[in-house]
Amino acid sequence: MEQDVLQKIEEQSRKIDEMYRSVEKLRKYFLWTLIITAVTIILPLIGLILVIPKLLNTYGGNLGL
Repeated sequence: MEQDVLQKIEEQSRKIDEMYRSVEKLRKYFLWTLIITAVTIILPLIGLILVIPKLLNTYGGNLGL
């Protein structure tokens, strides 16, 4: 009986270790997804916010607005 309990505890420990590795891989995946999203969407939007006023001044000055 005691042997069965020890065996089950070892099996649970092994499964917990596997789950931990899996969760860490998933965490890294989400982190890289966030980084790639920021680079491809947020940074160009910030760039547009900085460039649009300069373009409006350039074209607006030429049109007499």
